[in-house]
Amino acid sequence: MLMDVEEIKEYLPQRYPFLLVDRIVEMDFGKSIVGIKNVTANEPFFMGHFPGQPIMPGVLIIEALAQVAGVLGFKSQEKKPKDGYLYYFVGADEVRLRRPVVPGDQLILKANVITNRRGIYKFSAEALVGEELVGRMNILCAERNMDVD
Repeated sequence: MLMDVEEIKEYLPQRYPFLLVDRIVEMDFGKSIVGIKNVTANEPFFMGHFPGQPIMPGVLIIEALAQVAGVLGFKSQEKKPKDGYLYYFVGADEVRLRRPVVPGDQLILKANVITNRRGIYKFSAEALVGEELVGRMNILCAERNMDVD
């Protein structure tokens, strides 16, 4: 394991219940990353999506991939939110979700840098459970420098 959840929190501003990355297991700075989200029955979204047949919302799978991509961006640039930087999720293209994610699944989150121009990153991303593809997409993230007090 390269990064546990406590170190991930140094690079992402999200917190419970919206932090959707539990660990980073592989990273090649400026190129690629692999993270893990352990999906448990305790996830707050399962109460309403759907009672009696819990399925992780597709938009949260997209968000989890964007968070992993954000970690790669931050780590590659040696920047952190506490230093006044954020990576905003600004878009997803060619989104295809192929399989539901349910309690007990371990979501494997992969992102690869396609381009990085003037703080706008484009990633190819995919989510898997085991070796089964859950979804694939391209994600855009934009780096922003925030005023730090």
